[in-house]
Amino acid sequence: MKENFEKVLDRFLDHIRLSRTGSADTEDAYRRDIQRFLDYLHEKDIRSFDAVTRQDVSDYITRLRGGQITGKALSKASFARNLSSLKSFYRYLNREEGVANNPVRMFRGGSAQRKLPEFLTFDQMEDILHTFDLTDPLGIRDRCMTEVMYACGLRVSECAGLEYRKVSLQEGFLSVIGKESKERMVPFYPRCGRLIRLYLEESRPFLLGENEDSPYLFLSRRGKKITPRSIQMIIEQAGIDAGLTIHVHPHMIRHSFATHLLDNGADLRIVQELLGHENLSTTQIYTHVTQDKLARVVDLAHPHSKRNMTED
Repeated sequence: MKENFEKVLDRFLDHIRLSRTGSADTEDAYRRDIQRFLDYLHEKDIRSFDAVTRQDVSDYITRLRGGQITGKALSKASFARNLSSLKSFYRYLNREEGVANNPVRMFRGGSAQRKLPEFLTFDQMEDILHTFDLTDPLGIRDRCMTEVMYACGLRVSECAGLEYRKVSLQEGFLSVIGKESKERMVPFYPRCGRLIRLYLEESRPFLLGENEDSPYLFLSRRGKKITPRSIQMIIEQAGIDAGLTIHVHPHMIRHSFATHLLDNGADLRIVQELLGHENLSTTQIYTHVTQDKLARVVDLAHPHSKRNMTED
C-alpha cells in the first residue's frame, strides 16, 4: 500500500507546483515532511488515509517533536512547518482525493516567532561593492551583479534569470520574473545603470566568447547562464574581502535594499511592490527592523535611557 501512498504524494506535489509554483526548496520541504508521515503510516500498517485516527496523528507528532523520527528534537519553527505541511496535505486529500477523514485539523503547532531579517548597513554594503576589480571582466560582472541586486532588491534566483533584453538603460528600469511567474518593473539608480552599460560593453562579450548569444544578462565563465549557487559564493567571498565578521549571503542584500528604503522614508506599499510581495504583512517585517534600530538609538542616546540613571 505504500506505493499508492507514494503516488498520492506525487500528485500532491504536482498540485502544489501548479497552484503555487513554489520554489524547489519549498517542494523539497513538503516532500520530506509528508514522506516522514507516510513512513510512519507504513510502519503502523495503516493502509488508507481514512483509517488514520487523531490518536495516530498525536502519536506521530509526539515522536516527531521528541526526535524519535528525525533523530533529534525539532525546534519550534521546524515543528510548526512540519505540522503545516501535514495540514496542507490533508486539505488536498479532502478536496482532491476523496478522503473524508481529517485527523490533523484540531492540532495546533503554535506560532513560531518570526526571525527578523539580517541586513547590512549602508557603509557595509558600500564596502562590499568596492571589493570588486573593475579592470577585470569577472570583477565587472560581479560588481554589476551585486549592484543590481542591491539597487532592485532582487532574489538570487531573479538575478540569475534576468534577461538582458528586459533591461532598459535609457529608462532606468528592468523587468524581472518573480515568484508565481509574476513580472514586475523595478527602477535602478544612475550608478547602477552605468555599471550595467560597462558590463554589457566590456565584460559580457568577453564571457560570451565564441558561444551563440544567450538571453540571460549575467553569464558564467563559460558563457552560460550563471547559477544562484555561483552568485551565493561570489557574495560570500565579497563579504570576506570587505573584512566583515558576519556571514554575507545574497538574501541579505535584498533585506538591505528594503531596510534602507524604509529607513529613508519610502512608503511601505511601494516597497512591497518593488519586492514583489503578494501580502503586505510579508513586507511589514522590515518595519520591525527599523523600529528596533530606532529603539536602540534612543536607548543609547536619550539622557533618560541611560542604564546608570536612578529613578527620581
